[in-house]
Amino acid sequence: MMQHKRYSNNRIFIGLIIEIVFVILSLFLSISYGSKSIPLTDIIGYFTDDLNDDFFRAVIAARIPRTVFGLLAGAALGVSGALMQAITRNPIADPSILGVNTGAALFVVVGIAYLNISSGIRLIGLSFTGALLTALFVYGIASVGYGGANSIKLALAGAAVSTALGALVNTIMLPDSQVMKQFRFWQVGSISGATWDDIKLLVPFLVVGVILAVICASPLNAMALGDEMAVSLGVKVGVVRLFAALAGVILCASVTALAGPIGFVGLMLPHVFRQLFSGDMRIVIQMSAIGGAGLLTFSDVLGRVLGRPGELEVGIITAIVGAPVFIWIVCKTKAKSI
Repeated sequence: MMQHKRYSNNRIFIGLIIEIVFVILSLFLSISYGSKSIPLTDIIGYFTDDLNDDFFRAVIAARIPRTVFGLLAGAALGVSGALMQAITRNPIADPSILGVNTGAALFVVVGIAYLNISSGIRLIGLSFTGALLTALFVYGIASVGYGGANSIKLALAGAAVSTALGALVNTIMLPDSQVMKQFRFWQVGSISGATWDDIKLLVPFLVVGVILAVICASPLNAMALGDEMAVSLGVKVGVVRLFAALAGVILCASVTALAGPIGFVGLMLPHVFRQLFSGDMRIVIQMSAIGGAGLLTFSDVLGRVLGRPGELEVGIITAIVGAPVFIWIVCKTKAKSI
């Protein structure tokens, strides 16, 4: 038993080291590659104040906030996905299971179509409010009746509400080509326009969401044994599920508000890490945060390289990369509840 545990810990440690190296590599690639590539020596020179080329300095300065935002957004989506899979006990769930993306989309469409809002903090506020209210609405529906908001009722309520809101989005959007054009740009999912102001907006939500996730990690481990067993161990199941869901919504909604809905990061990574390394939520949350940061940033780099002289938005790349991998996981892995 001790030897198996030591082997497991070594495997987790190696996995974390690989993830950290991948994040560092993605960071440098994100600053280096684009419509104009910058040598690694010049990037190092920028940070050591030895770079004299004003053009390269300007390019690097413009790419840094995009890179930092990509790292933070990827970490948020990874942790959000891990939480959603835990509270619904659905190993292939993603943050949209509580209607986060659809609720944000509805409020964005309403803002564009009826309030003439096209960008800025007001659009961000609308999308975040829509995501949060929808998630609370789904939780309220799931809480009605016997057993409260259990995992099955949350998934069913989320699917039903998402379908209904999706129909409303199409009803508002389709008759107006201008609304459709603006909405489609947001819906693709992009971090290309990220600024330091966006990072300042994201960081407080990220900090709160991660803190809640860490607090809920151990109780979620107990809940994986079943609600009755968790209650017998002293876990307040309803409270833990509520705060874990709130943390997941805060993390996903804040990224969705600023960058649009970006798929597969929160769906794929937690499932992979749970299968390869450990089902312990304390480990899954750590690995999902680090892996999400690296994956989203690297996907953004791929979008710039593959789309030259323009670029492909990161939401397209995560779908291209994530879909085949996820299909392979479904085909090779026997599904089981968490």
